[in-house]
Amino acid sequence: MCGIVGAVSTRNIVPILIEGLKRLEYRGYDSCGVAVHQDGALRRARSTARVAELDAQVHADKVEGFTGIAHTRWATHGAPVVSNAHPHFSRERIGLVHNGIIENFEELRTELKGKGYEFASQTDTEVIAHLIDSLYDGDLFEAVKQATLRLKGAYAIAVFCRDEPHRVVGARVGSPLVLGVGKDENFLASDAMALAGVTDQIVYLEEGDVIDLQIGKFWVEARHGDEFVRAERPVRTVHAHTGAAELGPYRHFMQKEIFEQPRAIGDTLQGVEAITPAQFGEGAGKIFNDIDSVLILACGTSFYAGSVAKYWLESIAKIPTSVEIASEYRYRDSVPNPRTLVVTISQSGETADTIAALKHARSLGMEQTLTICNVATSAMVRECKLAYITRAGVEIGVASTKAFTTQLAGLFLLTLALAKVRGHLGVEQEAEHIKAMRHLPVALQSVLALEPQIMAWAEDFAKKQNALFLGRGRHYPIALEGALKLKEISYIHAEAYPAGELKHGPLALVDAAMPVVTVAPNDSLVDKLKSNMQEVRARGGELYVFADADTKITSEPGVHVIRMPEHYGALSPILHVVPLQLLAYHTACARGTDVDKPRNLAKSVTVE
Repeated sequence: MCGIVGAVSTRNIVPILIEGLKRLEYRGYDSCGVAVHQDGALRRARSTARVAELDAQVHADKVEGFTGIAHTRWATHGAPVVSNAHPHFSRERIGLVHNGIIENFEELRTELKGKGYEFASQTDTEVIAHLIDSLYDGDLFEAVKQATLRLKGAYAIAVFCRDEPHRVVGARVGSPLVLGVGKDENFLASDAMALAGVTDQIVYLEEGDVIDLQIGKFWVEARHGDEFVRAERPVRTVHAHTGAAELGPYRHFMQKEIFEQPRAIGDTLQGVEAITPAQFGEGAGKIFNDIDSVLILACGTSFYAGSVAKYWLESIAKIPTSVEIASEYRYRDSVPNPRTLVVTISQSGETADTIAALKHARSLGMEQTLTICNVATSAMVRECKLAYITRAGVEIGVASTKAFTTQLAGLFLLTLALAKVRGHLGVEQEAEHIKAMRHLPVALQSVLALEPQIMAWAEDFAKKQNALFLGRGRHYPIALEGALKLKEISYIHAEAYPAGELKHGPLALVDAAMPVVTVAPNDSLVDKLKSNMQEVRARGGELYVFADADTKITSEPGVHVIRMPEHYGALSPILHVVPLQLLAYHTACARGTDVDKPRNLAKSVTVE
């Protein structure tokens, strides 16, 4: 989502700020800006275009300085216009950028207006800038600390002041912020990737931290109630994967990431020679023995991964499992069970709704927590007792692909570990599952070879305005994921249903103009699925079927079939989602949309 970069240095830091913003573009944004201390004043440039246009603007205007902040904004409060873009100024003295949402901004806005402050934007962020200015008495660090005591909500901020030219102050609650340590220079960023190539010495700030950056030094104070106490935070060596941000022979990052899935799955399952709780962290064996149910918390694509896992956990591990949309879970009354394993799923490990849901579950007494996450240094990993780190690598495209399939791989491994602890996984079954997991990269390569056939379908889909997706059992969440991908990047309205639900309402939508995508593995429900397909054909609907070879579903007028290379049993969802990703991708290409940066969406959703 929104991205922050800040720096204090002895050299012109504008190129570093701009490059940092470029590295954060994958998160999604609709405006950007940079501000520096220059010739005794604060100067800024802002744009509702891409960072490349901002770069050209700062060059043309000769914006440069030793101290500065920069930002990419995904609009929450106020439209994506220049006046709402960050950085925001207060009386030309305080400059500030902000990720998150301030819940009491209206109350503070009214108070500050009463003190004579004028507001030039519709944002909640400008309130923070004016609040800090109202508290400023020659020490920016103290003013920021006092301001944070007044803020309610989530924030990561970077602030600098006209009257203190070699100082940047940061603070975080509920949104990520890291420090980058350099030689005679220090940096702030919302993501260590923004600092790739500048420094690999990273400090992860903790909840409530306020940090003071100056040339060659920094210090952190942690909030305890209404007091702040000096705190030590370890400096870690973090190697950001800059090479992952290069397209190579692909048209878009999404296409590249779809084709990286065999490698990503192989890396995620690397070293799995036997199933053991230890793969999930120290103490996992005892925790797995003590639990009697599983609660999965996630959002978006990760929620669909959790929905697939529910089928696995209940059928293989025989453990009751519920899956909750994280943004809903903490706002309803639920029945807590201290013997529940709370599992969070997140690509970034910084998803605000999921972190909040995790904390809510813990507040209810459910302390046994595990995360399936792609970022080992993320807040989610630090918050949970146990973790399984997927190895998808950096995912640039907003629409998740390889992160989803590696989450499924991690969740299947969790299923087997719980099944083994609970006495439901025999030696022969374990060996068969491990063999199947090892074969996944090869099987995925065979699925990717279907791309030319899928491209032909995409030409038809590009002309449509609506689509239905059908699946049954553990492939129903895969149909949901396929519909989500199509709507995310092609802007075609798409819905997914369990195929058996067609006759309970959705069948009214079916006509010759409605393509119906069907996920058809050769499992115990295939005959039921065939009956549902006949219901579509009887109403003149056009079927597009991804069918396992031995399902005996054949092409005919109104029924288009692409044959999957092989049936893959319990792991079939991992294979069947890939052609749906390709269908969405090539449909979006045919419609000419911005595949990697779809409108209104962000990669890492760090606001509620």
